[in-house]
Amino acid sequence: MQALFLYNTLTRKKEEFKAIKPPFVGLYVCGPTVYSDVHLGNCRTFISFDMIYRYLIHIGYKVRYVRNITDAGHLEGDRDEGDDKFAKKARLEQVDPMEIVQKYTVGFHDVMQAFNNMPPSIEPTATGHICEQIEMVKEIIEKGFAYEVNGTVYFDVEKYNKDFSYGQLTNRKLEELLEGTRELSGQDEKRGRLDFALWIKAKPETLMRWPSPWGWGFPGWHIECSAMSSKYLGDVFDIHGGGMDLQATHHTNEIAQSQACNHKSPVNYWMHTNMLTVNGVRMSKSAGNGFLPGELFTGSHPLLEKGYSPMAVRFFMMQTHYHSTLDFSNEALQASEKGFERLMEAHSTLQNLKASATSTEDIKALQQKCYDAMNDDFNTPVLVAHLFETVRIINSANDGKLSLTQADIDLLKTIYQNFIFDIMGLKKEEEGNSKAAGALSKVMDLVLDIRNKAKVEKNFPLSDEIRNKLTDAGVQIKDTKEGSSWKI
Repeated sequence: MQALFLYNTLTRKKEEFKAIKPPFVGLYVCGPTVYSDVHLGNCRTFISFDMIYRYLIHIGYKVRYVRNITDAGHLEGDRDEGDDKFAKKARLEQVDPMEIVQKYTVGFHDVMQAFNNMPPSIEPTATGHICEQIEMVKEIIEKGFAYEVNGTVYFDVEKYNKDFSYGQLTNRKLEELLEGTRELSGQDEKRGRLDFALWIKAKPETLMRWPSPWGWGFPGWHIECSAMSSKYLGDVFDIHGGGMDLQATHHTNEIAQSQACNHKSPVNYWMHTNMLTVNGVRMSKSAGNGFLPGELFTGSHPLLEKGYSPMAVRFFMMQTHYHSTLDFSNEALQASEKGFERLMEAHSTLQNLKASATSTEDIKALQQKCYDAMNDDFNTPVLVAHLFETVRIINSANDGKLSLTQADIDLLKTIYQNFIFDIMGLKKEEEGNSKAAGALSKVMDLVLDIRNKAKVEKNFPLSDEIRNKLTDAGVQIKDTKEGSSWKI
């Protein structure tokens, strides 16, 4: 089995991975909150951990990959206040909350399938594990780390911090965290400013509610992951992942809940993906630079010059380390699109290469470099660089500039299958959505050609009619001195 090193957020250093019960590995990743379309930041996290999941399997581990679905208990406010997001969305759309859950869960799965993500081993939901969450809350109360006020149960952070380090994941002391937190108002039920809700009392108008020892209510956001990870992976498991934005609150509270129950650190390796930026500016709805996967595929967002296929986007994400900031720009996406095409063209060329009696290349050494890159905290940017070296070798061999034996050619095919298709999760566009995209592109070229001929012949009514009908169909035409272009 390959020696694998990964960066552990908890210890803030790179460590050799040692499974608790090899070859079994328990992997838990915080999944989506399904009250809206999945955003690109979520997609990056899930694509990154899909790659990690694939590589762990490839090097011989049996992985139980658990990725939850948050479908209850996520409030708008950051102080256990405000409306439940699912209920609010349901009221706005005048449907049942579970219709919201179903709609966006299906949408999430569609996006994951478009990106060629493998499904997790288990995908538990918060609403499907209410009993487990209630039992865990009861246990935390029994251990003396939680208290109930008027039907709501709060976790006592300051009491917990006397026995354990509450800020261990972010390397911050409790005093620092308290300094950055607002003082409690006279109406606040909490004993401490950092205390958070484990169970929340339902208001009369609350749509999603369950019976509990403390009355009708619903779980807090953080308790679901502690309850479900321990159920499916045990009190202590190997790897817990998610976006970097979850460290300070969600994952910090997860550790506190689990440690309060078991007096053990629940996870050996914490891993986090970094944030996304667009042209150097952090991606967000408020900045107007946040776009959904569908907008990225169709090019319908104002910041995009065109649409990009799911495989081109996935390959683009692989060119930056999961722990580094990823910057989106049209130039970078287009460069990745061309790079992906080069890889696929080289793969086609590889199938027809003629073998020589002798070799001028060390393909085994190149294969080992690919493994070395992945074993160094899943360093996909370095892996991609080595894969482009295979492109150079394949094209040079095809041009007669170097020679490869049949064993070399077979090993290159193995490298492609293992690292490009199996581990990076890429696939030829013909297997995805690009056939339709390619056909659409050809049809649009034909339509624009007809329109340009109409303009040359001064048949402006026909030219205008084509433009208007395309606009009605959601296709935008742009005329410049260089010619006409289009985007959806």
